[in-house]
Amino acid sequence: MALLRIGVLTCSDSRAAGEAEDTSGKAIIELVEARGWLAVAYHVVPDDAEAIARSIIEMSDVEEVDILLTTGGTGLGPRDVCPETTLAHCERRVPGIAEAIRAESLRVTGRAMLSRGEAGQRGRTLIVNLPGSEKAVRESLAVVIDQLEHAVDMMAGGGHA
Repeated sequence: MALLRIGVLTCSDSRAAGEAEDTSGKAIIELVEARGWLAVAYHVVPDDAEAIARSIIEMSDVEEVDILLTTGGTGLGPRDVCPETTLAHCERRVPGIAEAIRAESLRVTGRAMLSRGEAGQRGRTLIVNLPGSEKAVRESLAVVIDQLEHAVDMMAGGGHA
């Protein structure tokens, strides 16, 4: 088992303002720590492209997290800009991750087709957008969590077997 360094980024106006508790971000931390990984960075920012970009850059380039898991900002609301901001700061898309999450989530709710979450690679960091609710985060992360160690190995130049 690899010891992965995880960053968690919650994108939510109400949570950033302290008007609501960040249960989805805390759920991510709980789930990754249960795997023995380290949650080394945790940011809560408003649904704002500049704030999201600053956190993506800091966690990827300064904190050097292996995996950056975002929550929130993936819907159709006018301030939901996490997917666009993520891709603007990635060198490569990793579309299979978002496709798998949406496909599995459709088994639970038809509303999953409205999620615009993306995944991409920034340097040696894999960034995965997850939905904003705690329930959806738990369901979505369960779809991909077993592949994250292998993804990190591949980004480091190995693990292609």
